[in-house]
Amino acid sequence: MEPRVLSVPRHWEAGVQTMGQPSPVPLVSAPLRVAAVIDGLGWGGAEMLLADFALGAAAHDIELTVAYLKDKDGNPAASRLRSVGVDPVHLGIKRLRQPSAIPILRRHFARVRPDVVHTHLGYSDLLAGAAARTMRLPVVSTLHVMRWDGTGRERVKEAIFGAVRRRWMSRVITVSDAARAAYLATGRDQAEHVTTVHNGVAGRVGPGAGSAVRAELGLDARDVVAVMVAVLRPGKGHQVALEAVAHLRRVHPELRLVIVGNGPSWDEITALARPLGDGAMLTGHRDDVLSVLDTADLLVHPTEFDAFPTALLEAMAARVPIVATAVGGIPEIVDDGTTGVLIGAPPTVEELVAALRPLVARAELRRTLGEAGRVRFEAEFTAQRWGGRMRSLYETTLHG
Repeated sequence: MEPRVLSVPRHWEAGVQTMGQPSPVPLVSAPLRVAAVIDGLGWGGAEMLLADFALGAAAHDIELTVAYLKDKDGNPAASRLRSVGVDPVHLGIKRLRQPSAIPILRRHFARVRPDVVHTHLGYSDLLAGAAARTMRLPVVSTLHVMRWDGTGRERVKEAIFGAVRRRWMSRVITVSDAARAAYLATGRDQAEHVTTVHNGVAGRVGPGAGSAVRAELGLDARDVVAVMVAVLRPGKGHQVALEAVAHLRRVHPELRLVIVGNGPSWDEITALARPLGDGAMLTGHRDDVLSVLDTADLLVHPTEFDAFPTALLEAMAARVPIVATAVGGIPEIVDDGTTGVLIGAPPTVEELVAALRPLVARAELRRTLGEAGRVRFEAEFTAQRWGGRMRSLYETTLHG
């Protein structure tokens, strides 16, 4: 591998230091080594997106390694990473105060020899940030949420994580401008230290995937299928969606709602869906969301908050028009009236019904919005576009 102009840690390249400063070497278009560290590889959005990022990173000569602190939910995101050629490393760090945590991370970094460390989620920010700092490695951190309103203990932890990001990170990344504004409003960081980088997704659907899912779920070819992909918890708008679909089915009995996801509100939402009979179904967790969307006619997302929902990117990749609330980072994804329809927040049944009615009735309108969404996806939200944005940020971090 040809040499690069980098601030090379003395741990990696003995002999290139001169008077305590890195010696410049010729710049060649060469791989950039990035060590991602994340708390776990469970079902969360940040975890599941790592495989998409790995694909986008590879397109820009980013050599990505992924390490996770502890097991979670059987590590479903690990299998996704392996499917794209990244074998994640389990570090076995179970507690924030585990004495061996920093030495474990230092040994990991010495082994993978990164140019940049990229942390995801709070424990990784603190522990990997500390280990990288002792090795003079640049670190960036991505914030995947835009609300920090947990219990008193959670607020204390987040204040600590915020202080770590402010003092130890070369750059803090938010996934949307709305999330950036929300984070800066907490007073935990300075504007010049926090930047927005929109995520992307691979957006690949296998041939015939939609037909197979329709058959699996018992959906008729004449059904108009609205899909909702979200964690089942308060604030995500499931009750509003179910009531809107129940209202519309009086005139459009062909409308059916498919709810993908799991969460603490499973029992409550199952009970709310029961009066709709076969007009609504809950599938639980699925790792083939794009295949489900390939069978969809609409994506419904009447959430009360969201930083930058991946499901909307996947819907555009699948040419599915979106009806969503204009909150958080959603207006940065959906072009209202062109790729979908935005409604006010908090969402109401009446406004959602009004937005859905013409789309349920007019297949041509759905196709028009869906095709426009695919164009926007290819221009802004592919994994390759994401990889390019991150490569630029890593280079800026290294070269100032």
